[in-house]
Amino acid sequence: MMRSVVRGCAAGAVGTTVLNAATFADMALRGRPSSQAPAQTVDKITQGTVPGSGEDRENRLSGLGGLSGIAVGVGTGVVVSLARHAGLRLPCWLGGVVTGALAMTATDLPTARLGVSDPAGWSASDWVSDAVPHLMYGLATYGALHEGSG
Repeated sequence: MMRSVVRGCAAGAVGTTVLNAATFADMALRGRPSSQAPAQTVDKITQGTVPGSGEDRENRLSGLGGLSGIAVGVGTGVVVSLARHAGLRLPCWLGGVVTGALAMTATDLPTARLGVSDPAGWSASDWVSDAVPHLMYGLATYGALHEGSG
């Protein structure tokens, strides 16, 4: 089982790198700013206890928001790897879609529950900006797990 955890961490890291690359490419192509939702979510979760003030505090929240995304990506990789270890084997394309949807849910649900963002009010462009990188994450993560399982 420990191999599955390690394999999931590695696959989740691969997927997270792909998601970040897709997100940064979208920002560069469209000239859009980075999302403040991860930092705002961390602020809500920590109930405003992140130390500092002004720019120092905002920078800490931004860093913690980015780290939380890495944690979700790696953690999702572990969950999916353990599911594969338990016998859940999906075709690579379907496993990728399910893995991406799981990561997207793990990211968007807390954001919505905490009132940071309301996906019901998102535009089509907002949904594409969120869904495409998560789909790419899922395909990369599940693909890495599929290939790594021999």
